[in-house]
Amino acid sequence: ENYLKLKSSYLFVEVARREQEFIKNNPDANVIKMGIGDVTKPLVPAVVDAFRNAVDEMADGETFMGYGPEQGYGFLAEAIIKNDYEKYGISLDTSEVFISDGAKCDTGNIQEIFGIDNKIAVTDPVYTVYVDTNVMAGRTGEMGDDGMYEGLTYLKANAENGFIPELPEEPVDIIYLCFPNNPTGTTLTKDQLKVFVDYAKENKAIILFDSAYEAFISEDDVPHSIYEIEGAKEVAIEFRSFSKTAGFTGTRCAYTVVPKELKGYTADGEEVEINPLWNRRQTTKFNGASYPVQRAAEATYSEEGQKQIKEVIEYYMENAKIIRESLTDIGLEVYGGVSSPYIWVKTPNNMDSWDFFDILLNEANVIGTPGSGFGPSGEGYLRLTAFNTLENTIEAMDRISKLEF
Repeated sequence: ENYLKLKSSYLFVEVARREQEFIKNNPDANVIKMGIGDVTKPLVPAVVDAFRNAVDEMADGETFMGYGPEQGYGFLAEAIIKNDYEKYGISLDTSEVFISDGAKCDTGNIQEIFGIDNKIAVTDPVYTVYVDTNVMAGRTGEMGDDGMYEGLTYLKANAENGFIPELPEEPVDIIYLCFPNNPTGTTLTKDQLKVFVDYAKENKAIILFDSAYEAFISEDDVPHSIYEIEGAKEVAIEFRSFSKTAGFTGTRCAYTVVPKELKGYTADGEEVEINPLWNRRQTTKFNGASYPVQRAAEATYSEEGQKQIKEVIEYYMENAKIIRESLTDIGLEVYGGVSSPYIWVKTPNNMDSWDFFDILLNEANVIGTPGSGFGPSGEGYLRLTAFNTLENTIEAMDRISKLEF
């Protein structure tokens, strides 16, 4: 019954369906995909070398690795702490870092450890996994005519409020935040994020902070981790991914940080440490990311790995700059694309999101993602990604600039 509440197919499934139908009817068309946030650059040499060496280890009886720790190998957790947190003055223990096969999985699975009657808040627009997994779990009612699920609290984040989500008007238990944001590509400053940390502390709420796009941050006042905010360890779980940072979309590796200071509360008000609960969930339902993949992820932190990955990130951000400037030049309102690989485009003439999607597909042979698929406040927008090749990005912008709206 819970799954039947999902009124529409998963957003990207519908995008793919329309794409396939168009290609079937126009087999000679050169379609440029800028919708789904998959990367196009290959794994960097340092990662490939480590991956290959680890596979060779698996082929030798002396070095073969079977089941590893469900929480992940210590060598990767230590590299994560040293490189992703210590440089920002954040101290963590390896027992607070849980290696997984993807942040998408973790942001969906994390809600299993919380009560079914918890009040959930999400931003609007929102990465659809946060909403759909809670619908599947039974935390919502039916979707209303306004596109919102009964029982969920939606925090509007649009151009009118500078894409800074509103605080909940009534107390909630769990708040999903993603910054740099997917889909809008916008960011929060430390002071703006501190408002949510303070709210969570005052209301005994927990923030689920998706930081999958942290590596793309270029603005000085944008925090790279929620734990840069004083007191955040007491109220926040952070999710990170190697997918966009290091091209692991097909390799699959991520991690979740659950600080020991983080507490939840039973129905009777008893304080409970969250870290052991997530540990229990993972050890019960997950057998860990593969050894070669974790060695490959470790290589992203080597001197050569860091240098090579930085070049890839700069490549994608150059694409983002081209998209942002090209669309601005033709008079469209554009957001994001500064500290994020996502560009959030206001549709021209108050056009419907899916109508704009169809125009770009049919007339420019370019695929974006309709903003309405990310929630009611996404209507009237379209998301483009910077993950295609430089050549395709330039070609796509050239095609779009020739359209008449």
